[in-house]
Amino acid sequence: MSGGRLPDADRNWRIFLWFRVLFSARFYYPVLAVLFLDLGLTATQYTLLNVAWAAASLLSDVPAGVLADRIGRKPLLVAAGCCMVAEMAILCVAPRDGGVILFLFCLANRLLSGLAEGLASGADEAIVYDSLAEGGRTDEWHRVLEQLTRWQSVGFVVAMLAGGAVYAPGFVNGVLGFFGIHASLDQADTLRFPILLTLASAVGVLLLALNFREPERRQPHAAEDAEGHHASSVAGAFSFVLQAGRWLLGSPVALFVVCAGFVLESAVRLFLTFSSSYFRLIMIPEIAFGALGAAMGGIGFFVSPWARRMVASRSVAGSFAIIGGMVLLGLVGVALHPPRWGVVFAFLLGAAMTLIGFSVSTYLNMLVDSHHRATVLSFKGLAFNFAYGGISLLFALALHLVPGTTPQEQVAHAFGLLPGWLLLTCGVLILAFRKHRRELLSKKC
Repeated sequence: MSGGRLPDADRNWRIFLWFRVLFSARFYYPVLAVLFLDLGLTATQYTLLNVAWAAASLLSDVPAGVLADRIGRKPLLVAAGCCMVAEMAILCVAPRDGGVILFLFCLANRLLSGLAEGLASGADEAIVYDSLAEGGRTDEWHRVLEQLTRWQSVGFVVAMLAGGAVYAPGFVNGVLGFFGIHASLDQADTLRFPILLTLASAVGVLLLALNFREPERRQPHAAEDAEGHHASSVAGAFSFVLQAGRWLLGSPVALFVVCAGFVLESAVRLFLTFSSSYFRLIMIPEIAFGALGAAMGGIGFFVSPWARRMVASRSVAGSFAIIGGMVLLGLVGVALHPPRWGVVFAFLLGAAMTLIGFSVSTYLNMLVDSHHRATVLSFKGLAFNFAYGGISLLFALALHLVPGTTPQEQVAHAFGLLPGWLLLTCGVLILAFRKHRRELLSKKC
């Protein structure tokens, strides 16, 4: 290092933390479901938009991972930043109660959002892990993840509090009145305030992506791959995907991490996309949505040290058994939705989400080699989003079939199906990996 320039590993580490915080902590999250419903969508349309998001992310995950491994991580992260700016700009101008036009605007928003997720998936982690590997500092990855979890929690607290507050007309009018501005804004006026704040953070994401430094690239595929295909050809790219896929299928521990991760994460993520509807269901006033979202996001600040100790001291199977028990308990509580104190189960699922992300990232980065890292991580993203899209389709079907005269009543009945779905999918997972039980019980970080 000369002239006070930070090593690439430290620079990318810092940028990565801010990139992830701004990319994931969006100001409309505390009112996500009610925002789309208040714009004029039905509960079924909103659920189908989540399927479209998952499909866009699913279709872009693996191609983005291959590109990140072959041409570099930074171009993919810059493209993700551009997509995030575009998705928020579209939502800013979507017509309220616009019928089919509104749905098409929201569909474009969800497709761009899913594409941004797919482009960033794996590339952001890979650029930091590779930078650490160049300096022989891969043992510091745990510290990166712990700091990320804590800073993301702080970001969520800020985003949830601010997003929930600016969505509430009473709060905004009160703040304006404090500064001598007498206004009587209603919900139609404040509806897009969280979206505008997220647009500003999207610009920050793009600027951060432009400031990453690409690590030195080792080029084992520069001429021909193991099967004789030139690296720059379509056949070479396809062969590269197959190599990474074969490695994943031939590594029972890594495959279990991906499968256990998507089984648990998809159920929790589905609940989180309907969390504001759940808060309404358990009779929480809307003014508290932001505070609750902030508190749920802040759980990660306290959970991250426990997550680090858990993956360091317990086996792969042991870690996911603990998380699975938390998710099942949380979903049972959500299905019962006891008034007011049912919020405890939402917090439990929020903590489980942090543990899932920490565990999957730690185990996969430990197991995979650098040259296939982004591709394998993109397979993880592909599996996660495929599972989320699938469970969203099933949930949309459930909303049609369950009794209820209002969207809120339908959501309440559909929540009751989630614990049974989790038990079914976990049972299939246990049966599928029963032959590798000993390896899963012994493998630790």
